[in-house]
Parts: sequence; structure tokens; C-alpha cells
Amino acid sequence: MLQNIGYTYITPAEALAHRQGKRSKVVLEDILTAQLHQLNQIEHRGKIHPFSDANIQTAVAAISQFPYDALYTTSAQIYDLLVLGKSLEQTIDGDKKSHQLKYINWENPANNVYHVTDEFEIERLNSTQTLRPDLVVCINGIPLVAIECKRPDLNDAMGDAISQHLRNHRPDEIPHFFCVTQFLLAIAQNSAQYGTTYTDKEFWAVWKEGISSRG
Repeated sequence: MLQNIGYTYITPAEALAHRQGKRSKVVLEDILTAQLHQLNQIEHRGKIHPFSDANIQTAVAAISQFPYDALYTTSAQIYDLLVLGKSLEQTIDGDKKSHQLKYINWENPANNVYHVTDEFEIERLNSTQTLRPDLVVCINGIPLVAIECKRPDLNDAMGDAISQHLRNHRPDEIPHFFCVTQFLLAIAQNSAQYGTTYTDKEFWAVWKEGISSRG
């Protein structure tokens, strides 16, 4: 379905390569780097200038190599970056000023790039053991959606999928991944529920339109 609406599928191996082979990373950094160059320019005295490579790398590091403090506070900081962008100083023709860089083009969504991958392997905090969300949706290389899929013949497929999301939030699991994601889905054939990071189980909402209606 995601491919039918314009998302490009990348294999788990390709997704890992986009993270420099490091399962501790959650952002597809080379895709993000290319997109930040593509989306951002500085207008100065009637001329257009690119952001410096150093500033682009600073912006990538801010959203992909952030220090993890706690799920709520760190995810709030990442949310601000996604919505407001990041202010970066750059000197142009001897004039040093701060300029705003954006991670996602909210005004013209077609200017972003969209990917989906499966079995997205992520190292647990302070461990080499890994967890693997079933499906991960990325915009400009940033994993904004995580989807857990369950067999519909389970006694409580929806409950199991939501519980798995919430278990993965725990401090000794992959909370750094959920600091970046903005939308979580639990699906089992034609049933779906959704929430956001830190949404308690009882507050997950039913996807009323239904998965099957999208073909």
C-alpha cells in the first residue's frame, strides 16, 4: 500500500547501509544529508547560497546523534527540530548571521523523499542486543512512523501489537528510536489502531477508515 502511494521500499540491508552499518543509529543519515542540501538555501543580499557542509553535518548530528535524557524530554526536543528546524550560524561575504534550516518541507510535501523498510534492526540502549520494529516509514531519512503487525488469529492481536510498542519504549529497550517517531500503528489484517510516542494503551484510537478500504 505504501509503495502504491509513492513510498520507495528499501531492504533491511539497504536501511542498515544508509546508517553506516551501525544499528545504534536510527536515522538514514546519507539520505538526510542529501535532502538537507536540497531543501535549504540562504538568501543574502539578493543572492542564494548553500548551507556549508559543516552546518549540514551539525544539523544531521542534532537529530541523529542526540544525547538521550528521558523519553518525554528528548522527544520534545526532537519534535521542535522537526517542526521549527534548527538555527545555524554562517558567515557569507564577511557577514555572520543565524539562518534557519528545516528538516522537512511542510509547505511542499512533494519536495521530500519517502521510504519504507521492514525488520528495522535497532540496538538496545547500552547493549548490542537488537529489536526489530516490523515496518518503519521515513521522510527524508528520518523514521517518523513505526508499525507493528500481528496475525489476526491471535486472541488479542491489537493489544499485543500496542503492548509491543510500549515495551520497546522502556529505558533499557529502544526509547531513543521513539524519541524520533511521531506516529505509531498497530495492525492486524483489517484492524488498526494508532497512537503517538508515550500514548497509554487505553488511549490508542481506532483507525476508522480501515486498512482494507485503501486496497
